[in-house]
Amino acid sequence: MNKKVVIGMSGGVDSSVAAYLLKEAGYDVIGVTMQIWQEDKEYEEREGGCCSLSAVDDARRVADKIGIPFYVLNFRDSFKEKVIDYFVDEYLEGKTPNPCIACNKHLKFDELLRKAQGIGADYVATGHYAKIEERDGRFQLIRSDDSRKDQTYALYNLTQEQLSHTLMPCGEYTKDRIREIAKEIGLAVHNKKDSEEICFIPDNNHGRYITIAKPGQVKEGNFIDKEGNILGRHKGIVYYTIGQRKGLGIALGRPVFVTDINPMTNEVVLGPEEDIFKTDLIAKEVNFISIDKLNGPLEVEAKVRYSGKPAKAIISPYGEDKVKVSFEEKQRAITKGQSVVFYSGDIVVGGGVIEGLV
Repeated sequence: MNKKVVIGMSGGVDSSVAAYLLKEAGYDVIGVTMQIWQEDKEYEEREGGCCSLSAVDDARRVADKIGIPFYVLNFRDSFKEKVIDYFVDEYLEGKTPNPCIACNKHLKFDELLRKAQGIGADYVATGHYAKIEERDGRFQLIRSDDSRKDQTYALYNLTQEQLSHTLMPCGEYTKDRIREIAKEIGLAVHNKKDSEEICFIPDNNHGRYITIAKPGQVKEGNFIDKEGNILGRHKGIVYYTIGQRKGLGIALGRPVFVTDINPMTNEVVLGPEEDIFKTDLIAKEVNFISIDKLNGPLEVEAKVRYSGKPAKAIISPYGEDKVKVSFEEKQRAITKGQSVVFYSGDIVVGGGVIEGLV
């Protein structure tokens, strides 16, 4: 009897080809799109994006083309609680969250996996560019063969149990080859543009989105320097992130960058670029993949943002479920709410959420 796999289909080329590859490999494949949009009227005219209704139509057409059953499952309430509310609250606390990491952690590899197992599936699968291998009795998360598209940064929360029931067939291909395969088998999505915006914010204006979501909570305040001198007025802390230079709406005759955000005083601190380079941080909610736990200092490479390059660092235990990360060289714009992910070569050691600087 063939192994059964439920694949999350976003309507994009990656998950579409992943579904095809799994079927070709002999799996009993079921396509699923997670219904996560909050109100149908918001998205019914929107093109693209993994939340749009057009994405469901694309996914359904792909499923029909490759000959697999397809379903839409309602994840609306969970997405609101675990992703949207988290996103809004983090910004109001002066942090910069990563909603894709939250979605992966709570929905794709938690709720979707449980639903899949509930119907007798052996695995869930996605179109992520990453690889999963069992080595010496432990499942390892490994960087994609296409380094430009590697998505392991957003997957560091996976547990051994989840990894043992997850398939990511795109990890062994380049993006160009995935598009070629889609074209070869006649999928209309072969040249579909990658979605780069936050899926639940159609115009990509997160500040305006939060202002509407939390009426009266986004308020103007002061730009200050690190000595506390008032430099001007800002339109609300949710519009800013550490390291930001453009769109500040203030002219001081010299380049200035956001160096800190204080939600308690509703102030945004501005300073020279040198002030946003730091070496040490504390990470919370840490998950380890390649090891059971961190018993002492460990040399790794780490990166503090999705698009960043891993840099040499030492991670050390720091209280309960936290680590201290000390980089060999200063890193630009380490930002509370973002994640720091640890690597040993191509293997993901683990990661956590940046709580603060040391």
